[in-house]
Amino acid sequence: MQDLIASSLKYQNNTLSVLDQYLLPHQQTWHVCSDVATMRDLILSLKIRGAPLIGIGASLLIAHLAEQGATKDTLAASIDELEATRPTAVNLMHCMAKLRIALQQSDFVTAIVSSAVNLFNEDIALCESMANHGAALVRRGDNILTHCNTGALATAGIGTALGVIYKAQQQHGNIHVWVDETRPLLQGGRLTAFELERWQVPYTLICDNMAASLMAAGKVDKIFVGADRIAANGDFANKVGTYNLAVLAHFHNIEFYVVAPLTTLDVSTACGADIEIEQRSSAEVRGVSGSFGEALWAPSNAQVYNPAFDVTPAKLITGWVLDTGVYSQREIEAEKLKELS
Repeated sequence: MQDLIASSLKYQNNTLSVLDQYLLPHQQTWHVCSDVATMRDLILSLKIRGAPLIGIGASLLIAHLAEQGATKDTLAASIDELEATRPTAVNLMHCMAKLRIALQQSDFVTAIVSSAVNLFNEDIALCESMANHGAALVRRGDNILTHCNTGALATAGIGTALGVIYKAQQQHGNIHVWVDETRPLLQGGRLTAFELERWQVPYTLICDNMAASLMAAGKVDKIFVGADRIAANGDFANKVGTYNLAVLAHFHNIEFYVVAPLTTLDVSTACGADIEIEQRSSAEVRGVSGSFGEALWAPSNAQVYNPAFDVTPAKLITGWVLDTGVYSQREIEAEKLKELS
């Protein structure tokens, strides 16, 4: 397989390496991944994260295993195991479905490798297209609020919602970003701030519960967020806390956009209520750990509710920024999505 290099994922010299996003921004550690157990652990521990990147990383591993001589049965079982790691993000399922098709070919090794490389390159192109469509919605001087991390760390390209922001800064300049720290794992504070600083995009980090006061003060012009799954009616699942922002934006008459590739659309899911929401470890809420060490701030036996995602209903969304264009609520109905797909 040819060399493929992204910000947090690379395949070079027949070796797949993953940047440990759990240790960012203060420690940049790469993990070599050569088996399913390792990739599964990297995904579950959020060392590799972001709906597009998880699918691509899993695909590259399957391609690597195919080239190393894994049997059809072993590859099929590996695909199933990796697909089960994150039940909410549809991109992973999309990628694994592509590999299942490739596995049925007579020369399945070549077919799987070709599919994995195509998925990597496709994501770069999708990110660029989304960024261009979304940047057209941004005006010079805008204050943009975003949640979680949707940049180059989460994709093979420049990102989804954060890719829009990066492109808008390139085209217009003079924009400012409000970054939700994004509890409980601080992907905004650790990752989005890291990327914006690297890109030299002006930003200010805030706690999640400060967003309402900013909107009330007229300091937010637009909100751009990503998505892990978009249902047929336009409802979408994203990092928990996104729904809060949508409700607040609706009350304050602030434009609210979701940015995602067509591969995030799931027309087999009728509405947001049908999206399976991943529940994560209680330890993530009781305290925190990372390159700085560990801290426990709640009683060790505290009962915890920790959904990784929430669902935002379509009626709260101003527009869906896809790689094919920007769509209104009327256009995002099930039949339209089927035509787009």
